[in-house]
Amino acid sequence: MVPILLAGFPQGSSLGLVAALEWLGQPYRLSRVKMPDDMLTDAYVRLNGRRETPVLISDEGILTETMAIALWIETRDKERRVSFPAESPQADHLHQCMAFLNSSYTAAFSPLWAALEMKGVSDEFRETLGSFGRGAVRKRHRQLEAMLGHSAYLLGERPTLADALFIGVARWADFHRAIDPKDFPRLRALRERLEADPAVEFAHIIENGAQAAGSGALLELVPLERVVSETVRSSTRLS
Repeated sequence: MVPILLAGFPQGSSLGLVAALEWLGQPYRLSRVKMPDDMLTDAYVRLNGRRETPVLISDEGILTETMAIALWIETRDKERRVSFPAESPQADHLHQCMAFLNSSYTAAFSPLWAALEMKGVSDEFRETLGSFGRGAVRKRHRQLEAMLGHSAYLLGERPTLADALFIGVARWADFHRAIDPKDFPRLRALRERLEADPAVEFAHIIENGAQAAGSGALLELVPLERVVSETVRSSTRLS
């Protein structure tokens, strides 16, 4: 089967994986998941019991978690469009950068999302969470800025899976007004370069529910209800 990526919107980190699939250039399908509404349904639990995105459905089954899906993409990147040869120093560095982005960098925003979404808490508690979160985000931006060299992208002169993971999350800093971009000139330049990339532009358009041509790798936008139905039928046949 042609794999299906379930990508959350709005502001989903899945945007980066859509861009990565566009860079990869292999056929895929996409299903948009409205957060949190769609994830709270009983049907969605059949796809991810933790009620999260992203989710990848392929012949091998259901795969969750951004890092796992990124590694799935890497193993299928025979032309090394978004990765490096296996067991090479460049591949090790890619994995290191991806791990930092998927753990420390992404997790820094958790207090800010909590401050926004928590109900029944005092304004003082909400502001404490926000202040802590902004400090954590600034810290991780300082660390990532220090990790950057002088190449056009995170790991060289072309975008890789690391850049995909970065661009899916980096926009959260704007949403939460967590940093002043002028304080991180190299990261600001990287973001501007990535936002101008056709694959990232395409991912934004699709996330917003509009249509675009893209690379041609996206074969179909699949309604979530159909994804659930097809997955349930497939599971029934295999049981």
